[in-house]
Amino acid sequence: MRSTEAEGERKEKKKKKESCSREREEDVEFPLISKDGKEKQKKWEETKAEAKKLMGLSVPLMSVNLLLNCFNVISIMFVGHLGELSLSGASIATSFATVTGYTLLNGMSCALETFCGQAYGAKHYRLLGVHTQRAMLILLLISVPLACIWANTGPILVFMGQDPEISAEAGNYASFLIPGLFAYALLQCYIRFLQAQNNVFPLVVTAGISTLVHVLSCWILVFKTGLGNKGAALATAVSYWVNVMLLALYIRKSPMCKDTWPAFSKEVFSEIMKFLKLAIPSAAMLCLEYWSFEVMVLLAGILPNPQLEASAVSITLNTCAIVYMLPFGISGALSIRVSNELGAGEPVAARRAVSTGILLVIAEGILAATVMVSVHKVWGYCYSTEEEVVAYVGQMLLLLAGSHFLDGIQCVLSGAARGCGWQHIGAIINLGAYYLVGLPAAIFLAFVLHVGGKGLWLGTMVALFVQAILLAIVTWRTNWEKEAMKAANRVEDSMIPH
Repeated sequence: MRSTEAEGERKEKKKKKESCSREREEDVEFPLISKDGKEKQKKWEETKAEAKKLMGLSVPLMSVNLLLNCFNVISIMFVGHLGELSLSGASIATSFATVTGYTLLNGMSCALETFCGQAYGAKHYRLLGVHTQRAMLILLLISVPLACIWANTGPILVFMGQDPEISAEAGNYASFLIPGLFAYALLQCYIRFLQAQNNVFPLVVTAGISTLVHVLSCWILVFKTGLGNKGAALATAVSYWVNVMLLALYIRKSPMCKDTWPAFSKEVFSEIMKFLKLAIPSAAMLCLEYWSFEVMVLLAGILPNPQLEASAVSITLNTCAIVYMLPFGISGALSIRVSNELGAGEPVAARRAVSTGILLVIAEGILAATVMVSVHKVWGYCYSTEEEVVAYVGQMLLLLAGSHFLDGIQCVLSGAARGCGWQHIGAIINLGAYYLVGLPAAIFLAFVLHVGGKGLWLGTMVALFVQAILLAIVTWRTNWEKEAMKAANRVEDSMIPH
C-alpha cells in the first residue's frame, strides 16, 4: 500500500518537474514577454503579414491607375502643340467625357469588387467569369446612350453657355473619343476581374505597353495624318482597345484564369437586377464625389479675378488627382482583401485588413503631406512661369497637404465599403458630405467671406472630414461576423444550376 502511494508521489513529482522544465524553456524562448506580450507579438506579426499582402496589391494598382490616367494627359500634351483653341477644346471635351462617361462606367464596374471578390474568397471560381461577363454586357449597353451624349457635346456646351468656337472644337474631339468609350467599359470589367483574384501583375504590363503605344499613336495621328486634335482623341480610343485586347488574350490563354473564365452562357442574362442594385449605388458613390470637384472648378471661374482663381484651382485639382492614385491603390487592395476574406468566412481577417489599411494610408498621408509642404513654393513652376500663379498655387498646395490626408482615409474606408457591399451607404454619405455640407461651406467661404479659391478648397476639406468621420463610424460599428454571413448568402444566391 505504502509502495503504491510512494510510486504515485514519485509520478506526481516527475510531472511537476516536467511542467517546470517546459515553463523554463518557454521563459528562455521569450524571457521578457508575458502572455499579454506574446499576444501582442502575435497580433503584430499578423499585422505585418497583412501589410505585405496589401502593399503587394496596392503598389501595382497605383502603377496601373497612373498609367491609365496618362492616356488623356498625353493626348492633351500633344494637342497643346497645335494651338490655344485646340488645347481648350480638348481640355473641355476630356472633362465633359470624364463627367458624363468615364466616371459612371468606372463606378458601375466597382460592383464587381464585391461580387467577384467574395466569390473568389468562397472558392466559387466560375462565378467570377459569370459576374464579369454580365457586367460587360450591361456596361456596353449603357455606353450606347453615353455615346449619343458625346456625339452632341458641342451643342450641349453651347447650351451651357460655353464659347461657340471652343464648343465646336470640343465636340469634334469628343466624337473621336466615342470608339474608346466601349473599350473603357470592357477594360474596367477586366481590371476588376483580375484584381479579385489578386492577379495584378498582368494589369501593370498591359497598361505599360498600352501607354507606349499611346505615345506612338498620338505622334502618328496628330502630326503625320493631319487629323490634329481629332487624332489625339482617336489615339486614346486606339490605346484603350489595345489594352482590352491584351487583357482578353491573357485571360483566355493563361492557366491562372482557366477556372475563373467559363464559356459565355445564358446565365449572363440572369440576375441583372441584382447587379444593378449594387452597380448603381457604386456609380453614385464615385460620381457624387468626383462631380463635386468639377463644380468647384466651375465656381472658381466666377470668382473675382477668375483667370488666377481658375488656374490655381485647376492646377491644385490636377495635382490632387496625381497624388490621389497612392491612397486609391491602397483602397483597391483593401477592397480585394476584405471581399476575399468575407467570402472565405474569415471576419477576423477582414477586420484586420481594414485596420492595417488605415495604418498604411495614415503613413502615406503623412509622407505625401510632408513632400507637398516641402515643394509648395516651387511646384507652381511646373505649370506656369507667372509669379502670381506660382505663389497662389503654393498657398493652395499647403491646403492640399491637409486635404490629401483626409482624402486618403476616406478613400481606404470607401474601399472597405466596396469589399463589404455597402455602396448604398457610401452613396448616402457622399451625398450628405459633399452636397449638404461641403459645397455650401465652400460657397460661404469663397463668396460670402471672400476667401476665394482657398475658400473653395477649405469647403472641400470640410466635406472630406465629414465623409471620413461617417465612414469611420460605420466601419467601427460593423459586425464582421454578420458581414461574412451576408457574403456567404450573396455568393449562394449567385449560384445557378447549370
